[in-house]
Amino acid sequence: MIPKPTIMILGSPHLAGWGEIKVDDMRTPKRQAQLQQLTDLLVHFQPTKIAVEVDHLDTDLQTEYDAYLKDNFQLECHEIHQVGFRLAKQMGHSKIYCVDYWPWPDRHPLFPDGFDWDLTGYRKFAKIHRQEHLLSLPSNKVPIAAEENLVDELIIDLYIRLNQPEWVRSTHLAFLRYSRIRLGDEYPGANWLGYFWYPRNIKTFVNLTRITESADDRILLVIGAGHTYLIQQFLEESKDYIIESPLKYLKADAAEQAIDED
Repeated sequence: MIPKPTIMILGSPHLAGWGEIKVDDMRTPKRQAQLQQLTDLLVHFQPTKIAVEVDHLDTDLQTEYDAYLKDNFQLECHEIHQVGFRLAKQMGHSKIYCVDYWPWPDRHPLFPDGFDWDLTGYRKFAKIHRQEHLLSLPSNKVPIAAEENLVDELIIDLYIRLNQPEWVRSTHLAFLRYSRIRLGDEYPGANWLGYFWYPRNIKTFVNLTRITESADDRILLVIGAGHTYLIQQFLEESKDYIIESPLKYLKADAAEQAIDED
């Protein structure tokens, strides 16, 4: 068998509460202890590189990480810092890798003069044209994170849930439902998927390939859980990588231990 590099995608909630998700302050002692416990589990993957959901052209994140290595930087609430920085430092890494592609509003390839928000404004369109039922999954499906309150959930429990295959598939199903938001010749949902979501994920995949240097690489990608389905699909179909599930390292008994310690 030809040796291949290994990639593990850690689907993450947006711990800073970006979007509609309700979260508490990740900087409290209780949450910091839970985040450290998560990091201690992820160490067993033995990543050689940590990749995060930051635009690949960004130059500020490495500066922040360098300061963090010198204990001269306070982590913000989001998972890029709380999980990515924390784990990279614990592994002794000198570099953090930015692999996201964030194309708008100033440099979207299809809109050189600025992104046309109305063309992809599927949420506003759905509300105006009474198609709001397409903004959420049917009750018999796994709910998406934007509908949930994450304040009382243990960090490890949350990551275990968001990386279950059923949950990953449910997010993809939700995005496909958005594509059905349309009227006549207007397709804002499909436009959002075609102009933004799919290009962003395929270019994130390409950026992952760019940081792969050898078969010995073990890359951990920390990214919003909604991205997991597509990026994993691209990685698997490329046949160039071994894909590991974070569930191999995230153990429910660790979450139970956290309850006992609290």
